[in-house]
Amino acid sequence: MEFHAPQIRQQALAMLRDGARNADVARRLRVPAGTVGYWKHLDRAERGECPGRHDPPCPRCDDRALDHAAYAYLLGLYLGDGHIIQYSRHRVPSLMITCAQSWPGLMDACEAAMRRVFPDNAVCRVRRTGCSNVKVYSRHLWCLFPQHGPGRKHDRAIVLEPWQQELVDAWRWEFVRGLVHSDGCRNMNWTTREVGGEVRRYEYARYFFTNVSDDIRRLYTDTLDALGVEWRVCGRGGRPYSVSVARRASVALMDAHVGPKH
Repeated sequence: MEFHAPQIRQQALAMLRDGARNADVARRLRVPAGTVGYWKHLDRAERGECPGRHDPPCPRCDDRALDHAAYAYLLGLYLGDGHIIQYSRHRVPSLMITCAQSWPGLMDACEAAMRRVFPDNAVCRVRRTGCSNVKVYSRHLWCLFPQHGPGRKHDRAIVLEPWQQELVDAWRWEFVRGLVHSDGCRNMNWTTREVGGEVRRYEYARYFFTNVSDDIRRLYTDTLDALGVEWRVCGRGGRPYSVSVARRASVALMDAHVGPKH
């Protein structure tokens, strides 16, 4: 890669701002035309002059309507398997939710929620080994997901803003569904019981939610309490990272409103 002195770039920008064509600037300064075009793009972006690149309106900044149900579900997915990345200050940040290839229905639901929350923004899927990253690009991700910060979620406090808590309280099942679809599962457990001198095997459904963050687990269990779902902590090795829902009535509620991943 060839590097050019800052003076060359400033001279090129001065010529471009005076109306010179990219090809003429490249020829005169002996700089590749692509480099001149890139300098011009960055200069215009920094001055907010890029045509057709105006940010779509934001529900927080511009009072745009927000699909509350879709947002509650997407918030649950984000707290489980999502993060926001921005490779440079010139790039639009992206929200990325990682979904296993074994759950195509989950990827569809995630993409649909992103499109409903960000109807004017680009959404895509990036396939990786064994999974796909479902992504949406927006400069207002920080507005809608203020829990973003440096480092891993379990190393910092995760607290909902009052406006987020209001939405979660109004759409509790959507929030729980997002959390379970990201960091949870529905499986079949079994146990044995002696009946009339005979040992019989019994199978029963159970929902698990596992997350290292105490704050995120608390958001999950507080919401379950509000919904009347019984739960208990299933610790392994002294680590209370898993929350179990196994009571028959509570599993029936989860089946009706959450359901297994598919």
